[in-house]
Amino acid sequence: MGTLRLQFPQLGISQNPPIEPSKHKGISYPIKIHLGSSNFRGISCGLRNVGPKKPLWRKRFLSTEAIQAVQCLKLAKSPSKLEQVFNTRLSRLLKVDLLDALTELQRQNELDLALKVFDYVRKESWYTPDLSLYYDMILLLGKNKLIQKAEELFAELEKEGLQPDTRVYTELIGAYFQADMVEKAMETYNLMQASGCAPDKLTLMIMVRNLEKAGREELAVSVKRDFEEYVDDPEEFLEEVEKKYRRDPLVHISA
Repeated sequence: MGTLRLQFPQLGISQNPPIEPSKHKGISYPIKIHLGSSNFRGISCGLRNVGPKKPLWRKRFLSTEAIQAVQCLKLAKSPSKLEQVFNTRLSRLLKVDLLDALTELQRQNELDLALKVFDYVRKESWYTPDLSLYYDMILLLGKNKLIQKAEELFAELEKEGLQPDTRVYTELIGAYFQADMVEKAMETYNLMQASGCAPDKLTLMIMVRNLEKAGREELAVSVKRDFEEYVDDPEEFLEEVEKKYRRDPLVHISA
């Protein structure tokens, strides 16, 4: 009978491994795994994902179809050509590719096109109300200081039966700060708390930094008092906020 030779060079497993005696009498193990090998990268089970689950439509790379759709939308310089792109390109996209195209338009700050695709998505037969679709849209509107439209979207999600969460409130607060609407930002912050949504660290950072930047120290102090309720270690978090903005003085509206 021939000798069985095992070859797993990528796992750092010996070829022609010597017989290694076990501590248990009469048992030997012919395979030796070199954990110290530079080729050994570990083995993970494919049925278990590490870390938080991401939305299924969030992909690392855009498909060719999604890229082409985005390019065609940007090249369409007239309403008739734009309609043609929607009818010939977007109508053929899979759900995941259509949503990826929307995300890419938002990333490129193509506001008008993103709004059109956003409306198109919500008319699709497979569409179901989804808060995640509103996050980046409200953020984009805030960056472009289209506050009224951001407020309209906030109202529309409620009409669709969705309950605003901390992320949605935070994006709307950020939009108000972008437009120097401090009172509206504070009002929305209070509304968020009254609705039962707890501000997270990002919300609190945005509130404190922008209130201080606007010279509203008394309001910033009132938000800092909320650290006691919403943060495990208020003093450490306060130091983190101050250190972060000493290092980077820019106002971060969203992560």
